[in-house]
Amino acid sequence: MKRKTIYIILGVVAVLVLVVIGYLSYTSTLSPPATAKFTENGLNVELAYCQPKKKGREIFGKLVPYGKVWRTGANAATKITFGQDVQVGDKKVKKGTYALFTIPQKDKWTVILNATAEQWGAFFYEEAKDVMRTEVVAQAGKAEVEAFVMSFVKIDKGANLVLAWDKTEVIIPITLP
Repeated sequence: MKRKTIYIILGVVAVLVLVVIGYLSYTSTLSPPATAKFTENGLNVELAYCQPKKKGREIFGKLVPYGKVWRTGANAATKITFGQDVQVGDKKVKKGTYALFTIPQKDKWTVILNATAEQWGAFFYEEAKDVMRTEVVAQAGKAEVEAFVMSFVKIDKGANLVLAWDKTEVIIPITLP
């Protein structure tokens, strides 16, 4: 009897492990993980995010509603790590790792850095844990972008973090103070 019970428990555990692995594999192919790094002139910034795809959908204002906090990617909240104190837009930010959220609008976005770096999406987002908020301009991109992408472009004293998806591009300046 004891041996049979152990085999049943092991079988159930094995099935649960396979289900979890299958789910994680499935979601990572829909919105695969990506990273972006910038290391120049004393500025070190690293991003970890997941890339949702357009798939013929209307993105901003529909899939990603205007006026609501967005995880700025898919799956887990986007994480941004600064290797030193920086200035994001017009706000000073201490060295560390933060969750990057945004509130998209048609012509401008609110950029948010939140102290709780490890969180799933924006489901448990708490405004009280915001470290910084700043506004940036949203503009038409040069081309339609299928998969959400974040990249860095070198500027004087730092880099612009460029967010591009669908027909929208947002530029977030990150500089040394």
